[in-house]
Amino acid sequence: MREIVLDTETTGFDPLEGHRIVEIGCVELINHLPTGGHFHRYLNPERDMPPEALVVHGLSENFLRDKPVFAALAGEFLDFIQDSRLVIHNAEFDMRFINAELTRLGLSVLPMARALDTVQMARRRFPGAPASLDALCRRFGIDNSNRTLHGALLDSQLLAEVYLELLGGRQPDLVLAESRREGSAAVQVARQQREMRPHTASAEELEAHAAMVKQLKNALWMS
Repeated sequence: MREIVLDTETTGFDPLEGHRIVEIGCVELINHLPTGGHFHRYLNPERDMPPEALVVHGLSENFLRDKPVFAALAGEFLDFIQDSRLVIHNAEFDMRFINAELTRLGLSVLPMARALDTVQMARRRFPGAPASLDALCRRFGIDNSNRTLHGALLDSQLLAEVYLELLGGRQPDLVLAESRREGSAAVQVARQQREMRPHTASAEELEAHAAMVKQLKNALWMS
């Protein structure tokens, strides 16, 4: 099972107001385990960078000026994600921006049904608790000390770890992955057949039991 953990950084909150993607980060999972495969690109948004967005991700207009536009790497991005399920924190936000970029190019949009929202997963598992990426990293003991600013690739890597914890941790999948390795063989455990143990009381045990019962007063089963 192939999944892509995905995150974007943008110039703002709403693509309908002209905001654009400035960074895409993706991490590949196979059977819930990171493969090391990833996709990471900075994008020229073809517009200015609002100060409030700059504070979040630190990607300035000058830094992005010589980066490719989305149209130049749309094919590479779609080839990487293929038809895999997309694991996204607050999926509606990122999917709206990605689909706005695809629509701008006249390409087919990605259906929301492909996206698994880890915010919703966290809220179902921990009702009423904070569900931000930082809060979940703290809950699961995941080191996010390098996250001084939002970054699409770093956030995807952290989210991949959070996602595995939300599924119940790595151990179950590690066992399954081990059994799926090519050439792996089932372990045969030799069991030694034991002789049946006698269950009938011996004469000595019956005599000891009768002596003990005589010491009881008003035994119900003797009345």
